[in-house]
Amino acid sequence: MKRTLIAGIFAVHFVVPAFSQTPPQAQPANPTRTDYSRSENWLCRPGIQPNACEVNLDTTVIQADGSSQVETFAADTTAPIDCFYVYPTVSLDASAYSDLKPGPEELNVVKAQLARLGSVCRLFAPMYRQVSLGALRARMSGGPAVPVNGTPADPNNDVDDAWAWYLANENKGRGVVILGHSQGSGQITRLIASKIDSTPVQSQLVSAVILGSTVQKPKTGDVGGTFKSIPTCTRNDQFGCVISFSTFRETLPPSPNALFGRNGKETEAVCVNPGSIETGETANPKIYFSNNGREWAKGVKVETPFVALPGLVSTACVKSPSHTYLEMRIRPLPNDRRLADPGTDVMAAGKPDPAWGLHLIDANIAIGDLVDVLKRQGQNWRQGRR
Repeated sequence: MKRTLIAGIFAVHFVVPAFSQTPPQAQPANPTRTDYSRSENWLCRPGIQPNACEVNLDTTVIQADGSSQVETFAADTTAPIDCFYVYPTVSLDASAYSDLKPGPEELNVVKAQLARLGSVCRLFAPMYRQVSLGALRARMSGGPAVPVNGTPADPNNDVDDAWAWYLANENKGRGVVILGHSQGSGQITRLIASKIDSTPVQSQLVSAVILGSTVQKPKTGDVGGTFKSIPTCTRNDQFGCVISFSTFRETLPPSPNALFGRNGKETEAVCVNPGSIETGETANPKIYFSNNGREWAKGVKVETPFVALPGLVSTACVKSPSHTYLEMRIRPLPNDRRLADPGTDVMAAGKPDPAWGLHLIDANIAIGDLVDVLKRQGQNWRQGRR
């Protein structure tokens, strides 16, 4: 079935199933390496210009009665911890693997998924030669083939090399959050499992935030599964643990073939609700929707790049025999003047696709609560080091 992805002002993106990095064509040999000492190979890094994370993140907050105010944003240039981020599949390059030149799609997704965390951490976001949208469409939906321009090792090498450069030149013993979404989650899952889990570097891990993907844990207990010794986050005072979830609507749960949140035979998918870590139960998330020009509330003019609609949406972790996932529930308040449904679905044949759910807004749903969670985790990590 051919799928169309709609993502507001974001570039559209696919996840790479099972974290495979191989597009459908035969690949040339001899992978090349990327020099991450060069500032142009980073979207975000302290001190570089241009810096894709230094953008306007002001938000119009609209209440149910239609009243609104603008919430301004300011980054903390003295933030005590770092965030290392790998972005999802966004590249529109006409080749199997993307180049290292940022386009609007990379700039937009970093703005939506990472820049707001600049209030609690220094931000590092490398460019990498990811599997492109064209290559994934060719494999998954029967789209036209794209030219081969690299090897399956290129994306992995880039992420590994960017991480190694960061550790050698910027970390200096600081705590670090490692986060990603979709293909980026596949990359950081591989990175954490191979280079951080059960190594000395694990002591510097403040949090692993793995969105729009599947991390496995035992059905009873919080250690084991995808990672050997990194637990699932279950307490508000915890750090060095994993936050992961994939989002589906209350009215459209994951289909049996949904990749995200799928349970294993002896394991289950991790679902940690950033708004309710200790219980996973109902929370009112601090969602920041990208302003795509729609009418967010009757008579309200929105001129900021982001919009918040407090109280309209709630979330909770839900477990079924086949999947464990974050369920988004839309509950307009009495006489609510705001739009009835702000969600952005992956569409198939003109309908929301239950195999993908609300994959496109996983990060939007989490980002406001993650600001609070990562700030608290960073404080606890620093206290634990004293």
